[in-house]
Amino acid sequence: MCEQHITPGGTERPDADPPHREPPGAVCAAPRHTYRPAQVREAVQRVVGERCRSTRTPCGAAALADALLVASELTTNAILHGGGVTDVRVDVVDGAGPGVEVSVSDRSTELPVARATADPRGRLTPGGRGWLIVCLLSRDIRVRDLPAGGKCITALVPLI
Repeated sequence: MCEQHITPGGTERPDADPPHREPPGAVCAAPRHTYRPAQVREAVQRVVGERCRSTRTPCGAAALADALLVASELTTNAILHGGGVTDVRVDVVDGAGPGVEVSVSDRSTELPVARATADPRGRLTPGGRGWLIVCLLSRDIRVRDLPAGGKCITALVPLI
């Protein structure tokens, strides 16, 4: 079991197998496993679905698809460029409209950058689009250094 910190709203831990639920608002601070993009997408889908059911509001398929893609890209980027995922937090928030906040922490202190997607001759190159996708689909993005090293990237994806 990991140390719990209470945060506003409900938070999902995508790390347990079979699915393990923390009390609403609990956040796993020290996971002891490797996160996979599919686990994080499942957590986003579960948290958003529960929120839509509890508030009796429709869950827009396109908005959920955007949130799932952002979660997948943040997780994949942390694995490929950040030395691995150290923590994941998912929360549905209200404010300037409902949104899903996906936070992915990794071991690197380097800031994400958009890479060129074409070579000097104009030919498309593989990769380099993940951060651009995150930026295009998110209403707000925050990158913060973590006290123990590494960084946390939080993306807020609108649900309407």
